[in-house]
Amino acid sequence: MEGLCSSEEMLTKATQLWTMLDDMAENNPKSYCHFMQQQLKEAKQHYAPPEPCLCLKTCILEPTKTCLFINLCSWSRIPAPKSPSEPILLSAGKMETLSDNSEICSILDVAYSPSVLERVKDNPPEKDLLIRMLLKYAEEHFNVTLSQSWSVAKFKLKGSLERMRQSLRREQPPLAASQRNPNKEVTLSQLRNLRAKDSSGLILPPAKNPAASKKRLIEEISTTNKPEGLKPAYQMTTKKDADDKPLEVELKIELPGVCGVSECNLSVSKDDVLVECLEKYRLRVDLPASVDEEATSATFYKKEGVLHIRMPVHEGK
Repeated sequence: MEGLCSSEEMLTKATQLWTMLDDMAENNPKSYCHFMQQQLKEAKQHYAPPEPCLCLKTCILEPTKTCLFINLCSWSRIPAPKSPSEPILLSAGKMETLSDNSEICSILDVAYSPSVLERVKDNPPEKDLLIRMLLKYAEEHFNVTLSQSWSVAKFKLKGSLERMRQSLRREQPPLAASQRNPNKEVTLSQLRNLRAKDSSGLILPPAKNPAASKKRLIEEISTTNKPEGLKPAYQMTTKKDADDKPLEVELKIELPGVCGVSECNLSVSKDDVLVECLEKYRLRVDLPASVDEEATSATFYKKEGVLHIRMPVHEGK
């Protein structure tokens, strides 16, 4: 009976829609023509196949060392984020093993919304962050360990166009790269908050959710417990205004031997900072004033091996 009612309701709504279109065609032909053209355009875009944009080359380290090619594709079927706080969706095919000139390699096809790829196309820091988040997603989703070193291949697509499209079409609906673990998500607000300091630095995005007690700014997937590291040298300063009111807390941490942000975990709460770099270093520092976690930013300078954290003080604190 419920199914019958549902069918009747659908029939009623369809009748109402056709009546509205008939009235529009009779009373306002231009609007009707524009409406139908828009519907056809959107339908064409929705059913358009994924198109290759670029191909990344990296290496699977575990369980078996293999060359991995990741085809980054543009697909209008993938919804674009409606706001900067929404996670960026992707659709991924299965990781396949193919023979290439008598050598074995693996291929992974991944599709994003065209607007996402267009946004990062001419912005190297944004593109770098998106790719790093993709590598983390691939590690967790396919249970592999990847090299953090990658390059852009000279070709846009590894393998055939037909194979790539079949791979993406037979997979599940688009999901967030963070769906298996919400701490891994990347949002448009994170991409927009990147600030280029110099060519030697990698920028860490500010925390997304100020309500979280210790929101991860960067995170490394880890499956084993590692021993605590040494306490690194650091310098903390507080910037104040003319009335001696604290405005910003700056923390510079020396991390010799650390090659990049992939080796570090950084957590910032309103009262303290925690930095962990695998088994090398561990530092927890109490802050002299309550800081704004959402506005916090961090930059890692590879040449100097220094992590520079800027934490604006909460107003009224």
